[in-house]
Amino acid sequence: MLVLLLAAVLAPVLTAYDSDAISPLDAYSPPSADHLMGTDKFGRDVFTRVLFGGRISLTVGVIATIIGGGIGLLLGMIASYFVGVIDEIIMRFLDIMLAFPDILLSMAIVALLGPSMPNVIIAVGLSYVAGFARIMRGSVLSVKAQDHVLAAHALGCRPAAVMWRHIMPNIMAPLIVYGTLSVASAILAAAGLSFLGLGAQPPTPEWGIMLSDGRETLNRAWWVSLFPGLAILITTLSINFLGDGLRIALDPRVRSR
Repeated sequence: MLVLLLAAVLAPVLTAYDSDAISPLDAYSPPSADHLMGTDKFGRDVFTRVLFGGRISLTVGVIATIIGGGIGLLLGMIASYFVGVIDEIIMRFLDIMLAFPDILLSMAIVALLGPSMPNVIIAVGLSYVAGFARIMRGSVLSVKAQDHVLAAHALGCRPAAVMWRHIMPNIMAPLIVYGTLSVASAILAAAGLSFLGLGAQPPTPEWGIMLSDGRETLNRAWWVSLFPGLAILITTLSINFLGDGLRIALDPRVRSR
């Protein structure tokens, strides 16, 4: 994960090419010393585009998770704290969202807003609201019945103070783990939408677009799709491994085994 982050940040330093520079004479050049990952149909350096694509994909994953997490945590907090009619309304709305697969819900939102990278971020973020809200609600309900929270209520603490001082510190572990894993899912979803033409638009160096550009030439220019595909694979695997490591480190029940 650290290597991927450094590659994205230092992309201008690690390559001598421009991500959008066209060189028709070098079209479909195989991997070589001059072009480590070959070139695409316009002669653009694939290595350069993979590096700059990492910036886009990681940014999309983080921002989409922040959007979904922010809205979801707020809804989950309200639903868990005000049990009753408000809880029922929020949870039934979330159940409707959960009835749709994440990618299908994202496609519907992008189709409504229009194909662009900002709209993909919004769509993917909104598709994760229900997951964050349900985890937040379940975690709060399990903690709010504990003695220290009841004691805080008995001493006259305001609801907001009880939530932030006594409940939130005890439920951060599952939220952090789920948020980490959501970044990987968001990267996959954004790449899928771009592959279908609903996300970033050419000539943006985005991994999903690069996969789409190379699918028709797999038999003679396999490198155009292989390397962005490997970038997606390695990125999502590393983030998932990071999430598993955080789960083990933050969950005392797992750590004690």
